[in-house]
Amino acid sequence: MNYTIRAAKPQDMQEVLGLIQELAIFEKEPDAVEVTVQELIDEGFGDTPLFHCFVAEVADKIVGIALVYYRFSTWKGRSIHLEDLIVKESMRGTGLGSALYGEVLKYAKSKGVRRVEWVVLDWNKNAIDFYEKSGAKLLKDWYLVQMDEDGINTFIAKL
Repeated sequence: MNYTIRAAKPQDMQEVLGLIQELAIFEKEPDAVEVTVQELIDEGFGDTPLFHCFVAEVADKIVGIALVYYRFSTWKGRSIHLEDLIVKESMRGTGLGSALYGEVLKYAKSKGVRRVEWVVLDWNKNAIDFYEKSGAKLLKDWYLVQMDEDGINTFIAKL
């Protein structure tokens, strides 16, 4: 299969958002996506971009993405967080996910980071198997912690 992986451009964000929405459906959260195309453009391509996005194209159609951003670890220094690696359902099993994953790791190496990290759902056996075979470690003694907008507002209101 012929594919191209490249850095995303602002004009790609409509297709990127479509893949983000497809992922939300796959993860059983079809109504969770609130981000807009304009937000993706503003936050990814302004004076101080908050993320870097790779796209995978087949026949001039975007069929996969990997979106990353910097984090800072008090133990390791600068690291990269892989927010999402998404491959269109019809293209899974073709090697595109591996290619995007490899691109993320090459990018991390080029930026001199000491760690790349991400989260994976505990029921996504295919992804877990892939990551473990690649040499990644699953940290099973850690919890992912989040506070949504309502939680933030409720907490602050109590201060």
